[in-house]
Amino acid sequence: MENVKIKSIGAYQGRYLFLVSIGQVDYRVTLSRDYWLELTDGSQPAEQLILDSIMFLLSHEPKESILKEFDLEDIKKYFPEFEREIKNI
Repeated sequence: MENVKIKSIGAYQGRYLFLVSIGQVDYRVTLSRDYWLELTDGSQPAEQLILDSIMFLLSHEPKESILKEFDLEDIKKYFPEFEREIKNI
């Protein structure tokens, strides 16, 4: 598994923006404060939720198939089991 790096690059009106790097590939991921709280109850940092979500994606598809820019909440559109699995981590 390739090294995953996550860097918070800003926040605006309750939304957080992260730069995720997997090897030589970068992704821009947004996350709303409300969705972070829904999935974690605030029990873990947003960066950990992003990491767990990226690992979820990598376990379901190759990194080349991951959208270069997406909102974390969009994952459930493609993988209905996402929220259930991520809450159990």
